[in-house]
Amino acid sequence: MPSGSDTTEEAVSGTSPDGPVPSAETGSTAAPRRPGRLRRTAALARREALRTGLAVVSGLALGLAFPPYDLWPLSLVAVAALSLLTRGRTVRQGAWTGFAFGLPFFLILLKWLHVVGWDAVVGLSVAEALFVTLLGAALAGTSRLPAWPVWAACLWVAQEWARDRLPFGGFPWGRLAFANTGSPFTPLAALGGAPLVTFAVALTGALLAACAATLWGLREKGSLNRAVPALEAFGLAAAVTLAGAVVPVPTKADDTVDIAVVQGNVQQPGMDFLGRPMRILDNHATATEKLAADIKAGRAKKPDLVIWPENSSDLDPFQYPQAYDRIDEAVKAIGVPVLVGALVDHPSKKGYVFNEGIVWDPKKGPGASYTKQHPVPFGEFVPFREQLSKIITRFQRVPRDFYPGDHTGVLNVGPAKLGDVICFEVAYDEIVHDTVDAGARALVIQTNNATYGRTGQPEQQLAMSKLRAVEHGRAVVTAATSGISAVVAPDGKVTHQIPEFTQGVVSARIPLRDETTLADRVGAAPEWALAIVGLLSCAAAVVGGRRGRTKDEKGQQ
Repeated sequence: MPSGSDTTEEAVSGTSPDGPVPSAETGSTAAPRRPGRLRRTAALARREALRTGLAVVSGLALGLAFPPYDLWPLSLVAVAALSLLTRGRTVRQGAWTGFAFGLPFFLILLKWLHVVGWDAVVGLSVAEALFVTLLGAALAGTSRLPAWPVWAACLWVAQEWARDRLPFGGFPWGRLAFANTGSPFTPLAALGGAPLVTFAVALTGALLAACAATLWGLREKGSLNRAVPALEAFGLAAAVTLAGAVVPVPTKADDTVDIAVVQGNVQQPGMDFLGRPMRILDNHATATEKLAADIKAGRAKKPDLVIWPENSSDLDPFQYPQAYDRIDEAVKAIGVPVLVGALVDHPSKKGYVFNEGIVWDPKKGPGASYTKQHPVPFGEFVPFREQLSKIITRFQRVPRDFYPGDHTGVLNVGPAKLGDVICFEVAYDEIVHDTVDAGARALVIQTNNATYGRTGQPEQQLAMSKLRAVEHGRAVVTAATSGISAVVAPDGKVTHQIPEFTQGVVSARIPLRDETTLADRVGAAPEWALAIVGLLSCAAAVVGGRRGRTKDEKGQQ
């Protein structure tokens, strides 16, 4: 036995080179000292460094699948990578891998929020990444089940189901479907909406992962017979990818209407886009009057109706006579109904405003209106305002809360029965579905993206409009204060577009349709069914794990 200080240290710690030594006080054998938490964490970090790095790269790849990059095949690569990185891991390891994947994904996806502050980007990204953390844990837990790629795809849908609703009404940005608005998977939206597209993308990615895992295993076993499962997985992945090609996307018009979309533009992008009062309203009124002059001179055809964007009147026309008069002048000049976007003070609740689309008739003035149902938390209303405003002074820049509407936006605008959806509402399945279900023959997205101009956010929102067009078989007209204003045909193709920060008018003839898609008729049923199956697969994994441990314990007895 060594002598000196080493001997003393071993006696104190209760160990020797030959094993544990009796305790001086009890005479019993003391257990070896467990490494400290910090040391264990460092060891875990070293072991997981490569896997974590690959998860980070995969998350970044998924971010590049979305606009403005539009590299949709990377969504398959990213899903496959996360499936492989969590396969066969513990639930805790899967959770960490999910977070390492989710955080960089949302950081690159939501970087447009930096105009508010990089702390907002990080904060929202962390919050959203927590859902992917749960996804990673669930993927790891179910990866040992038979047919695991199916359960993995269902879990992706379940994760999006939760993010779409929680907290404060949810934030659906970053759904796999929104990265695939121009891919072979897009037509599937007509059958089961965005959730079915997400399921198909996730299933394809998971099947590719299963194929890769099987081929990797052949390195050691080397039997060609073992390649059959890999070929089967690849064949199924190809079949799912090509399934959209046989899905009919209805586009036949029951009627048509001539529209004009006015993009009046703003002075500057960013938080201070409003500029002086009446400036944005005057921009839209002036552009409309120019169109009226072109019509009178025979240079343009008179539309049946005109669409202005969200916040096209930066003053409440019912509180400021000059705003009312300016709108009325422009509407009378064009001589057809105009759908005007305006913020209107709540009639009885001080400090609250309505975000409205108002049908303004050249003879009768303002008429029917739609109030945005889903204000954006922390952007259009501040939860726990009294408490949070003391900590985060930036919330003082949201001086009033938007009051939510209580009905869908089906409006008769001239000869057309249009469904009005305001800004971020296009991301929420139920709002768009309910609008079509209530009888909308075409959809209008009134939006104001001036705060996030030239950041990629307008492109992401336009992609959602493309998916909604296919999902509901409706033309979708996006009217934006500063861009991107566009007309999307029922097959999801953009037919007209005005670039960002350009004043302009788009004139188009759009189809009006009454026929509904299968996605309209089944509503949220596919999403609920797939999400429930995903949760049941987690339950099956838990039960299977307990049974396995019970068998092991019996075998040891």
